[in-house]
Amino acid sequence: MEFKNGLGDTAIQNVMATHPEIGEILNRYEIGCVTCKVGICLLKDVVSIHGLSQEQEAAVEKEINDYLDAKEENRRVA
Repeated sequence: MEFKNGLGDTAIQNVMATHPEIGEILNRYEIGCVTCKVGICLLKDVVSIHGLSQEQEAAVEKEINDYLDAKEENRRVA
């Protein structure tokens, strides 16, 4: 699983602090780690340990990367 900008190697608490929209994506796939008080699991691990099918994992990866692409594009335009 490859997330843009090395985000997969970032603790979920830091991902949520920087990109709360990713929490919405994870919630759609019933990955409840968004509200975890510990929050030290890496984003890539959070996705992989929840028993999603390969297709679902690929969909999560695509949605997150599409979100990151759109955010980067908006930054360039602004």
